Amino acid sequence: MANPDLAEARRADLVDKLMTARRAVREARTAKDREAEAAAHKAVDEVKQALGERGPVWWDDGSPDLNRHMAKNTTYADWYAKIGRSRPGGF
Repeated sequence: MANPDLAEARRADLVDKLMTARRAVREARTAKDREAEAAAHKAVDEVKQALGERGPVWWDDGSPDLNRHMAKNTTYADWYAKIGRSRPGGF
């Protein structure tokens, strides 16, 4: 989730940059250009950090950063178990 405190114009600019960087990853992979792909991945990471999706947390309420954790291994485990059973297919 992006930082909701970002100004809309700033967020839109960063999303445009993110899409450009992701296209660069795809193009570098297609061309089998490892250097260009590494540079494109770096650009994606930098924009995601600027958006607040990676890097230091942008919230200050003391809540832990549970990004990149499986729900079943967090404080949301009970909630996740309940919704997992209530959905068709158990997802």
